[in-house]
Amino acid sequence: MKIVVLDGYTLNPGDLNWSGIEQFGEVVVHDRTSAEQTMERIAGAEIIFTNKTPLTREHFAANPQLRFVGVLATGYNVVDIAAARERKIPVCNIPTYGTMAVAQFAAALMLELCHRVGRHADSVKAGDWSRGNDFCYWLNPLIELDGKTLGIVGFGRIGQAFGRIAQAFGMKIIAVDEYPNKALESATLRYGTLDELYAEADVISLHCPLFDNNKGMINKSAIARMKPGVLILNTSRGPLINEADLAEALAAGKVGGAGVDVLSSEPPALTNPLLSAPNCIVTPHIAWATKEARSRLMDIATDNLAAFLKGSPKNVVNP
Repeated sequence: MKIVVLDGYTLNPGDLNWSGIEQFGEVVVHDRTSAEQTMERIAGAEIIFTNKTPLTREHFAANPQLRFVGVLATGYNVVDIAAARERKIPVCNIPTYGTMAVAQFAAALMLELCHRVGRHADSVKAGDWSRGNDFCYWLNPLIELDGKTLGIVGFGRIGQAFGRIAQAFGMKIIAVDEYPNKALESATLRYGTLDELYAEADVISLHCPLFDNNKGMINKSAIARMKPGVLILNTSRGPLINEADLAEALAAGKVGGAGVDVLSSEPPALTNPLLSAPNCIVTPHIAWATKEARSRLMDIATDNLAAFLKGSPKNVVNP
């Protein structure tokens, strides 16, 4: 059985191995695959794993032997789900591997915006403290989180995990979710509307999937309803934010800071407005990438294939 991994490098740059998948057949692992290379590389494959390499209707039509597609991520929008369903090819994703890694990273972005640890450390190494006249200095206002309100858009596994971290800092939580679980509400956590969240939150963190109806939800109109100096975090999907509108609000000081691990196009063009916006931290889509999380991802991908071959596929996104 021919198994092709189209873009395995980000999952396994060399510190993991593919032995779990190799037990099922001949495995060909490509670090990266361009759109022009995809058709040639998947020819004859019965099993395909992809992370961000698109699989289109044309790819499915040209490969009638294809039996299974594994997505090495939670999001599966790179696969033409309708075409796979028509051919009765299960597409299986990895839904739970990175919960704590992403929640921890969201906390790291929030704390960095509050304290700018990296900026101050660089300043000290550059000699600013040694040349100073005082025992301490700070380059920007420092923010205490105790008593502040965190608005979480998308209160699933990751949103809830980040909420618990924020509560440990003494924050109050307003959660917005399509399917609220009222059992989670407490003295420091309540569900609310998006308008309430925009009006009351000192920090807003996005943890929702991307759909047509929420694309660009953080835009000029939404920002106008937010508190002055609000901090905005995005570890979910880049297109949830209208980047030009956010950059403008950062420049004007309406938004006090932003920390984003995802952008509308990845890798970004150097002209992306957030790359030059003030008080904006941009990291290269690494919230998911702890070794522990990647190991779990590899294990779940292996289990998904094993379950399919046993006739009981799981984590199927196109049943």
